[in-house]
Amino acid sequence: MPRRAKRAGARAVNGPAGDPAAMLDPEDAGYRLDAQIGFLLRRASQRHIAIFNAGIPELTPTQFAALAKTAEIGPVSQNELGRATAMDAATIKGVIDRLGARGLTETSASPHDRRRVMVGLTQQGRAALARLIPAARAITEETLAPLTPPERAALLALLERLG
Repeated sequence: MPRRAKRAGARAVNGPAGDPAAMLDPEDAGYRLDAQIGFLLRRASQRHIAIFNAGIPELTPTQFAALAKTAEIGPVSQNELGRATAMDAATIKGVIDRLGARGLTETSASPHDRRRVMVGLTQQGRAALARLIPAARAITEETLAPLTPPERAALLALLERLG
């Protein structure tokens, strides 16, 4: 079977079993990056982060998540907060350190296990969160604006299943 002529500017990729001699056009390989879930999620995340940064410039999304989750579940161990916000131990520690330096959170040793670091909101942290919640709601609204209400509900349900 004759090979198709390559499109102008097409870049070849390794063919089956990584054989560079069997070069394929990406179209031939049946793979389009812009149709892949990871790429689409990253693009949607980049869009959301840009909207977030415009709406709440004083905090990062991870800092806001830590504040909101701490308010939601109350004083919590740093490790549990990391799990609840999908952050690894090193990331949540840095987030809490930065929030603490700004006076928004406070840490203390657990009365039951002195090795365990407990995190709570300060009065300043509660006030900041109360002030930022309307902006956070507007950010969610703007992120989901291209979707109809049923599409929004379906997207959120599907993302919960994936996560």
